[in-house]
Amino acid sequence: MVNVAVVGCGYWGPNLVRNFLSASQCCMKLICDLDTLRLEHLTRLYPTLQTCATFAEVLDHQDIDAVAIATPVRYHYEMARRALEAGKHVLVEKPMATSVQQCRHLVELAAQKGLVLMVGHTFIYAPAVRLIKEIVSSGDLGKILYISARRLNLGLFQTDINVGWDLAPHDISVILYVLDQMPVAVNCQGKAHVTPGIEDVTNITLTFADGLFAIIQSSWLDPNKVRQMTFVGDRKMLLYDDMEPNEKIKIYDKRVEVPPHYDTFAEFQYSYHYGDIYSPYLKQTESLKFECQHFIDCIETGSCPDSNGLQGLQVVQILEAATESLKNGGHRVELVPIEQASRKLGKPA
Repeated sequence: MVNVAVVGCGYWGPNLVRNFLSASQCCMKLICDLDTLRLEHLTRLYPTLQTCATFAEVLDHQDIDAVAIATPVRYHYEMARRALEAGKHVLVEKPMATSVQQCRHLVELAAQKGLVLMVGHTFIYAPAVRLIKEIVSSGDLGKILYISARRLNLGLFQTDINVGWDLAPHDISVILYVLDQMPVAVNCQGKAHVTPGIEDVTNITLTFADGLFAIIQSSWLDPNKVRQMTFVGDRKMLLYDDMEPNEKIKIYDKRVEVPPHYDTFAEFQYSYHYGDIYSPYLKQTESLKFECQHFIDCIETGSCPDSNGLQGLQVVQILEAATESLKNGGHRVELVPIEQASRKLGKPA
């Protein structure tokens, strides 16, 4: 049985509490927040929970095996570091930290301590995303030409990170999970309309070694909530719309065919193929429930999480490059490959 503490009970923390309470081989034991009203509210809902107001008290609990951190991003590194040093397994919300250097330290520390370090890239645990990976890996779409991701809504405005750091980690983590490769370069443009210095609209472009590229549009300043990703292959196309209640994935049998050879310009004609639209069946399961159970299972078995520390580091590496590009007018920023040997760092000893 794994005893869990959730730190941060504002927007996301209560969702973690609810799902850990239903996880097998898990005892959701302790919640921590500076706001006593939030603690009182949760204990009314779940009377068995213990409460505390400081992170030090969480670390002092000898019977707490794992800590889930759902605080503002600026606290992620310090809290995760202290928890690992105290011998606790850690689930930290995205993004993992505010720099690659911080992420590297956490990954190395977890490996040294033999502890599970997992990042809350919730969408890679979604049944729809799992199926998309299967479809892309099977070659059903053909060679992937490009990916377009749009994550838009009105708010929630942050004060310590821009919209790219807030929303883009979802799409970046999905793209890396589905493709199983890192981009070689990043470009980013954006604009701050509401809070000076904090961009509320960004556009990130990822370029991959095989010519594939991905466009990620993020916005806190849009009238509609949009959660869409399009995977365009040279055989078929796939639309993933997370706002759809049932048909979240649609596969379009559409493509453009270029004639293999021609003698004159008059003979050159593109051929447009229009086929069926297919929506595969998906069992509706809450992604966060799967994520929380996966965290517990990895602790119990010593397995490496699907969203381990290395994946968290890779996402932050892309975000750092996007920030550099943003500051330089959208110029291309080359990514330095993470050593293959560092893959071992994602696994507990």
